[in-house]
Amino acid sequence: MKFPDGFLWGTATAAHQVEGGNINCDGWLLEHLPDTRFTEPSADACDHYHRYGEDIALLAQLGFNAYRFSIEWARIEPEDGEFSLAALDHYRRMLAACHEHGITPMVTMHHFTSPRWLMARGGWEAPETAQRFARYCERSVRHLGDLIASACTLNELNLVAAFQSTGRAPSDEQIVRLPMRTEAARAMGIEPEKFGSYPWCVRSTSRDVLLEAHRLGAAALRSGPARFPVGMTVALSDMQAAPGGEANRDRARRHAQDVFLEAARGDEFVGVQTYTRDRFGPHGTLPLEPGVEVTQMGYEFMPRALEATIRYAHAKAQVPVIVTENGIATEDDTRRVAFIEQALAGVARCIRDGIDVRGYLYWSMLDNFEWLFGYRPKFGLIAVDRQTQQRIVKPSAEWLGRIARANEI
Repeated sequence: MKFPDGFLWGTATAAHQVEGGNINCDGWLLEHLPDTRFTEPSADACDHYHRYGEDIALLAQLGFNAYRFSIEWARIEPEDGEFSLAALDHYRRMLAACHEHGITPMVTMHHFTSPRWLMARGGWEAPETAQRFARYCERSVRHLGDLIASACTLNELNLVAAFQSTGRAPSDEQIVRLPMRTEAARAMGIEPEKFGSYPWCVRSTSRDVLLEAHRLGAAALRSGPARFPVGMTVALSDMQAAPGGEANRDRARRHAQDVFLEAARGDEFVGVQTYTRDRFGPHGTLPLEPGVEVTQMGYEFMPRALEATIRYAHAKAQVPVIVTENGIATEDDTRRVAFIEQALAGVARCIRDGIDVRGYLYWSMLDNFEWLFGYRPKFGLIAVDRQTQQRIVKPSAEWLGRIARANEI
């Protein structure tokens, strides 16, 4: 299978997961609470904030032509209305490094972490946050836009709905009472119901705020100084129905996927982010079947899920698709190769059937900070010795890089 000319072959990261020292965001606060649900703090992470040059050069050396990374709102706007030229210049240097090495940069404006001051104003449950996000996008694109090749507004803005629909997250009522949320609010001197940190926020109020933030943020990104494709990324599991589970599956799809995919219809692309499948029976989600292979995240090993979600997203959103995340957490790199190989076969079948798929960005470039799970899950194509910050290229990185260079499997 020869892939289309200009097909994006790359990897992805998120600022908080790799940069280190992101002390002004809500994530850092949550990691350091006495009653935190995080296994460990992010600390120095992979020190990508200082080592981005060598990391981008390594991607190019391996054969990749694209890199999706996020810029950190908490660094760029450390206080309400106060923008840091130093932080903007840092991300401008990152973008320039991508161009220097022939890497197409895709920027994500928000990848889960937010400025602390935003939490004091209601976070993602406050309607005003949509306008504040658009202001941040407008100021950022004014400084960086001429170097951006494409942009995602919000990463997985459907994540709360997706997790609640599959039983992986507390209900709205439980979220408000989470000890971690209460402690964080107390530390900031605000009422617990105001601490709308993403994704620890109430779906019933945050969903409309997130969709409006995408709409306004996308408009701001399109305002100049350059034109480039803009879209959202959506967390999509392959939702399957066992006999009698069709109604539950369809209900979950509607709340967790369809509302967001339909909102993407005015965009230049939609980012598909898939790791596994979810099965539904007559009484809700079904447990894993006995004996199935499970990843370090507890997900079923299911690379074929990607083909199904690409087809579903394309049919619902009716815009081109970019696989902005797909990967596996495992210590066994041979299983990583097997996972990617099967996933890419599904991408190839979609393209052969006329679906406009424009790229495949593996999650992730580095073994990094995997939120609540800390540094245990190994998603990376490149390992990191966190004592020395040395990068160790895995065989899977060289294998996928050869495919990227040849543009075929």
